[in-house]
Amino acid sequence: MSSSVASTGRGVASTGSAARAVTRTLSDDPLGGTVRRTVLPSGLRVLTEAVPAMRSVSFGIWVSVGSRDETGTQAGAAHFLEHLLFKGTNKRSALEISAQIEAVGGETNAFTTKEYTCYYARVLDEDLPLAIDVMCDLVADSVLAPADVETERGVILEEIAMHDDEPGDEVHDLFARAVYGDHPLGRLISGTEETVTPMTRRQIQGFYRRRYTAPQIVIAAAGNLDHTAVVKLVRQALRGTPLDTDPASPAPHRLATPAVRTKPATTLVEPKETEQAHVILGCPGIDRTDDRRFALGVLNNVLGGGMSSRLFQEIREQRGLAYSVYSYASQYADSGVFAVYAGCAPGKVDEVLDLTRAELARVAAEGITEAELARGKGMSKGSFVLGLEDTGSRMSRLAKGELLYGNLMPVDDLLARVEAVTLDDVNTLAADLLGRPMSLAVVGPFDSGSFAATS
Repeated sequence: MSSSVASTGRGVASTGSAARAVTRTLSDDPLGGTVRRTVLPSGLRVLTEAVPAMRSVSFGIWVSVGSRDETGTQAGAAHFLEHLLFKGTNKRSALEISAQIEAVGGETNAFTTKEYTCYYARVLDEDLPLAIDVMCDLVADSVLAPADVETERGVILEEIAMHDDEPGDEVHDLFARAVYGDHPLGRLISGTEETVTPMTRRQIQGFYRRRYTAPQIVIAAAGNLDHTAVVKLVRQALRGTPLDTDPASPAPHRLATPAVRTKPATTLVEPKETEQAHVILGCPGIDRTDDRRFALGVLNNVLGGGMSSRLFQEIREQRGLAYSVYSYASQYADSGVFAVYAGCAPGKVDEVLDLTRAELARVAAEGITEAELARGKGMSKGSFVLGLEDTGSRMSRLAKGELLYGNLMPVDDLLARVEAVTLDDVNTLAADLLGRPMSLAVVGPFDSGSFAATS
């Protein structure tokens, strides 16, 4: 593959060989830097945001594959693979991968979600060429040595056991199962001991090569960088690897149809001798492309998004019933949930749940106030803009815009969408969402039949 790079013009393809990359400038944002996007001949996309005031760069490789893309017998494969890619390539050992980045004061990490996997590095701007070479090498050309598979199997089984010892985390998985049942969105990202233990190298290798293809990958970088140089370095790093493939078009972002079928409201209890009970009360929500997501963000802020929220004030500040209480919304391509979490003494669970249900019913029936609307919008806008001060957040924004939405919404447009949310928008959504039957997940010192079914 030629290493020639697209020109800097808008929508201009590189001239020269048959290997043609196409580059566009997406935005010159006053709150950020210049955002540019190049599609390589293989279908792999490279997005950058140049922020000259920074002296660091965050570089990420995002793959459009997560735990929901696994079959039942593959459960945990995406997460297993995430571990294995750091164990060595045809060019570098596991020690060399970590040592080369740490030698320049950089850091690397990765994470797996239900819909995508990310591998990233943060380095000084002058060390970006090294980070690109190392990260592209490990994602594109990992060996997956049999001995490493067995080593990481043990590590992952320990991670699963550790997770089981964290009831505050476990309750979220229990709630996902209550809402989604046996659907992949209801399964553990890590897999279970029953699925990870028998998983073979051949299964993981097959998952790797079928899923980690150039059209499914987005590379994003933000900080003090030059887009043309980044594209050139990426192409050099991928030359001759399994990601250096024939011309192809980028894969479309994950579609929202057909919608995931959720389970009827139910109650799941995980008996566990803990000092604190952990509860989640919630219901199916909206998917991430729903236009109501901006109103949902405001509603979430008002209900349980901060110390001034209704639930925090009522349950913690006024009554002292829980140390931690908050609401949240999780959104996927074709589904979502809205829920309230609380951690409290086991003897206070019933009161906390009664207060939570009463507050949700009150907002569903009466809505929120103008003052709360203004505060909720201010929280949404402020948290977003403040996040732009970090190169990692900027890098993530580029990748998620491309991978999850198929476009990058300019900062001013996003802020305008939040500001355009009306009281009627929020109250109409609240009446719909908060009036739905609620599922309940509880982890604590209770019998499985301790709680009546929710309605």
